[in-house]
Amino acid sequence: MQEMHNVHQQLQETMQTLYRKAVDADKALDELQRDQKGKFSAVFAADSGFSTSAKRFVPYVEEIALDWQAMKDMDEEQTKAALAPLVKKIELALLTITQFQQSLATKS
Repeated sequence: MQEMHNVHQQLQETMQTLYRKAVDADKALDELQRDQKGKFSAVFAADSGFSTSAKRFVPYVEEIALDWQAMKDMDEEQTKAALAPLVKKIELALLTITQFQQSLATKS
């Protein structure tokens, strides 16, 4: 049980970091759109594992948060089964935000 507590603690810290990065990235996307750049229909492709489809990062982070909250009501076996897809979404979101921010840094 302590192991699951540690997992949830780590997820909480990761979610806080992810949310802050998503908000910053969305601000940059807003600026790009004002400059008539950044024309795309969704941040992630339909086959990315997300059910959300949005032009900003925060809605995807909200989906991850809902998945994480749902895990808290699961038993240990269900939680272990749900953990891998959740971690995959987190990794994809963090990687994509990081790549986006790096691409902005190289253009300025």
